[in-house]
Amino acid sequence: LTPHRKSHSAGRSAARFYVHCGYNPAAMEPETPICLVGMMGAGKTTVGKDLAKRLGRRFVDVDHEIVARTGVQIPVIFEIEGEEGFRRRESQVLSELVATSGLVIATGGGIVLAEENRKLLREHAFVVLIEVSPEVLWERTRHDRNRPLLQVENPRQRIRELHAQRAPLYREVAHLVMSGGRGSAHAMARNIERELRQSCER
Repeated sequence: LTPHRKSHSAGRSAARFYVHCGYNPAAMEPETPICLVGMMGAGKTTVGKDLAKRLGRRFVDVDHEIVARTGVQIPVIFEIEGEEGFRRRESQVLSELVATSGLVIATGGGIVLAEENRKLLREHAFVVLIEVSPEVLWERTRHDRNRPLLQVENPRQRIRELHAQRAPLYREVAHLVMSGGRGSAHAMARNIERELRQSCER
């Protein structure tokens, strides 16, 4: 799988799937990881696991990998090292994973904040954006106490602010944009797989 790069003049709103055809999605060249990006609560981990199973790939979650390496949960890292320290760890893990063959990778919601990460994603991965509205994200995350950035007085407004900040950055790196929402993760994974197959048939 070798993603085409759109020219700088191409409109991001028309982003679909840019890929050299002639490959069966279940047998993609393993050099190119598939990275799922989107807001916290978008369903990247659940969709990623299903997609990896469908494509015969190994699944890795960046946040889970950081927890496994440090031995502590994400909120503890934020408490001890701050967001800056966490982002450094996040960038290091991402750089290693995109250099590993045959992966489906679920990234953290803030992975696109660093330019170095956006460059890694654009140049070394095929990026799928799962777009979900702030209201749906709020419904999914309102009872989750493992989200350090939402431990504020008005988490609902915080989600809106994060969404406004990050949405253009997600679009910047995405090769495929999928509209999420109230459908199941299984259906989303199936739709991504279908896009892969249809695009390779064009």
